[in-house]
Amino acid sequence: MKIYTRTGDDGTTGLFGGPRVSKDSIRIESYGTVDELNSILGLVRSALPITDPWSSAQITGEGAPVDFDGAAGDRMSRWLDRIQTELFELGADLATPLHSKVTINRIASVATVRLENDIDVFEEDLPPLKAFILPSGHEAAARLHVARTVCRRAERRVISLSEQEEINEVCIVYLNRLSDALFTAARWVNMSYRTPEVEWKPGEQE
Repeated sequence: MKIYTRTGDDGTTGLFGGPRVSKDSIRIESYGTVDELNSILGLVRSALPITDPWSSAQITGEGAPVDFDGAAGDRMSRWLDRIQTELFELGADLATPLHSKVTINRIASVATVRLENDIDVFEEDLPPLKAFILPSGHEAAARLHVARTVCRRAERRVISLSEQEEINEVCIVYLNRLSDALFTAARWVNMSYRTPEVEWKPGEQE
């Protein structure tokens, strides 16, 4: 299969099971931003120190990875692998009009519940958050903060899409919860690699 088709040279692209639309349409912007987020999570994974990339650790529907004997990097990488897979499903959902005759697996509420469980599991290891923190620290944590902000942008784009067209509303809820999960994951990475969090101190200057 060729990578280039020339069909998009006129500035349009085809929706899955739908019409061709402009590449700058809000729907394309929505799932394009989800794709951007997914790519950034790949960058996060590349910055994680890992001990065994071929570990057999499993990710369950009950929260964060379990039965894992490796380092924190392995655990976080496995979690991100699941999130990247879910984002592909979310992107396909957004690329397919809701009333399309094409049958796909759309993002479901259970994915949001898994994220809530993940947040709870990560927070069990973390000290209480008593102040705003600056997006910084370990390289992987800093990249997770970048991912969090792109996730918020994706959420805004999808909300704009929902105001123009009918979509699977779970998409919005999932992105809202994912941004919280990415924030918590960034804190967990800093904690795991003994990197201090930097609190925001308004009004203070060097």
